[in-house]
Formats: sequence, C-alpha cells, structure tokens
Amino acid sequence: MNIKVLSRPRWAAIALGIVAAAAVMAVASAQVPANSPSMPTPAVSGPATSQPGATAPAVPQPAESAPATAAPPFAAAPDAPGAPVIASAALPRDLSPWGMFLNADIVVKIVMVGLVFASLVTWTVWLAKNWELWRATRHGRAALVVLNEARSLAEANARLGKSGEAVARLLRTAINEVQASPHPDPEALKERISWLLERVEAAASRRIGRGMGLLASIGATAPFVGLFGTVWGIMNSFIGISNAHTTNLAVVAPGIAEALLATALGLFAAIPAVVIYNVFSRAIGGYRALLADGSALVMRLLSRDCERVPMSSAHMPRAAAE
Repeated sequence: MNIKVLSRPRWAAIALGIVAAAAVMAVASAQVPANSPSMPTPAVSGPATSQPGATAPAVPQPAESAPATAAPPFAAAPDAPGAPVIASAALPRDLSPWGMFLNADIVVKIVMVGLVFASLVTWTVWLAKNWELWRATRHGRAALVVLNEARSLAEANARLGKSGEAVARLLRTAINEVQASPHPDPEALKERISWLLERVEAAASRRIGRGMGLLASIGATAPFVGLFGTVWGIMNSFIGISNAHTTNLAVVAPGIAEALLATALGLFAAIPAVVIYNVFSRAIGGYRALLADGSALVMRLLSRDCERVPMSSAHMPRAAAE
C-alpha cells in the first residue's frame, strides 16, 4: 500500500515535466520563422554526412517551403534587369485610332460614332450652303444691275422675267400691290409696298439661313460630348487599375488613350463647325445687304412711276404692269 502511494507523485511529476517541455518547444518554434535570414543555409556539395551525437536541423528549401503560385501576366520581378514589366498579352496589339476604337468601351464607341457623324453633317452643310450662297449672290447681283439700269417697274419686270430669285420676287411683289390698288394714294401705296418688301426680305433671309442652327449646335456641343466620352473611358481605366491591383502606367495607358481619342474627335467636329458658321454668317450678312439694296431700287422705281403717272387715274396699274 505504501509503494503505490509513493509511486503516484513520481508519475505525476514525469507527466508535468513532459507537458512543460512540449510547451517550451512550441513557443521556441513560434518565435523562429522557417525562412529566417539569420539562419544560414549550409552549402551542400556532396552527399549528406552525419556526425555521431549531433542532429542537423531541418532547413526547408525555398522551393519546398512555399508552393509556387502562378503570377499574373502583368507582374514581373522588379529586381530582374532587362525583364519586361508587362507581358505583351496584357496590352492591345494595335494602338492606332481604328484599333483604339475597336478596343474602347461601348459608350465611348457610341460617342465616337456620333462625333464622326456630326463632322460629316458639318461638311455636308458646308458644301450645300456654299453652293446655295454662291448661286443666290450671283443671281442677286445680276438682278441689281437690271434694277439699276431700268427706268420703270414695267421695264425691270420685262427684263427679269419670271425668275425665282429673291430680288425678282421683290419686284413682282411691288407690281402685284400696284395692280391691286386701282386708285392708290402715293404715300399709302409706298408704305404698303415697303411692308411687303420687308416680309419678302425676311423670308429670303430665313431660307438662306437654313442649316446655320445645326452648325452652331455642333460647334457648341461637340467638345462636351467628346469630354463625356473621355470621362467615361478614364473612369473605366481607374476601375481596371483597381481590379489589376497595380498602378503601372503601361497597364492603364491604352484605356486612357482610347478615352482621349473621344476628345480629339470632339474637337475635330467642333472646330470646323465654328469656322464654317462664322464664314457663312458673314456671307449671309452680305446677302441680306444685297436684298436691302434690291428693296431700295424697287422703291426708287415705284417713286418714279408715282411721279410719272397720276395716282388718281386708272392707268397706273396698267402702266406698271406693262
């Protein structure tokens, strides 16, 4: 009985010592990492030899300590001299304007297509309006020469004929009003014809000014539309930076270039529209002055007829129509 009582504390002490030794070894292994730089790796040139009484510590090799993970295509060793920073597959191969358009976002593509269409509209309006202004100015100057050489409304009407030119319409408007007034008062007749000539000038000015509002709209809004495409593209580039976890410029440069292409197209559409609008504004102003000269010449011929034929007679309409 006494032997059993004395053996129990001995086994308890042995178990307590084993537990304490295991705890000390666990703490030591936690404080010393496996790949600690302070632990040199012995160079092994031959087969490993073991000395009696000494145990070699197990030093894990770098290839065995951590499993090799596949690096992303855009990552490269920063210390490797001459190594490419970005893999060629991570960047678009074609950075031409057409290639950037194909690689752009759908919103940026829509903006680019709209700006190219606006540029085509601008040059179409330029071509059509240039021909229209040249033709109207040429015919108007020829009609002014006729009005300046004529001595009466009837003579001017006979020389101009049934032309659809604006100055010829001014002359026909005056003649129609004279014919519609059998016993006119000279001052009242001149006032009525002056009103009618103003309305004919306004109608001709509106007709010759068609398309100018479209040029003004394109010149004013195209830069902002291109800026919208640029902002959208740069926003997508920053989203790509966040997803790629890199701030390398080579990764985000293609997206930024595609976004800036939208701004370039906006300027390409806006600058010609503004220049063409200014040129046509001056040309239309000259054409309006030409119409004003035509109205003045028509009123001069009317005044001559009023002095030549008594207004109280019924021969004034027939004299003006002859």
